[in-house]
Amino acid sequence: MNIEELRDYCLQKQGATEGFPFGEDTLVFKVGEKVFLLCSLVTGNRFNAKCDPERAIEWREQYEEIIPGYHMNKKHWNTVYMDGRLTMKQLQELIDHSYDLVFNSLPKKKQEEITV
Repeated sequence: MNIEELRDYCLQKQGATEGFPFGEDTLVFKVGEKVFLLCSLVTGNRFNAKCDPERAIEWREQYEEIIPGYHMNKKHWNTVYMDGRLTMKQLQELIDHSYDLVFNSLPKKKQEEITV
């Protein structure tokens, strides 16, 4: 997966938006005004995604491409390298998981507004 494929995949998510709230070097994807993924445009080969803490540990133990989130709460965020042995399907699963965690944490009213 490259940066363009990452961007396209994230923006296919219902209610997903993109922006640069942390400066022009970091592309941020949100749902319901909450971040579900960040990607450095400087490096372009990795992204930070939210993750259930138990799953985060499992994935980090299984894959060297998944490490505790750089500059993030390491319990809830992973940094994922896209240029390793992870398949497109696995990368998409990590993105889906992050999106779902954030979407499901939104108030029901906000979720309904997004899905209409």
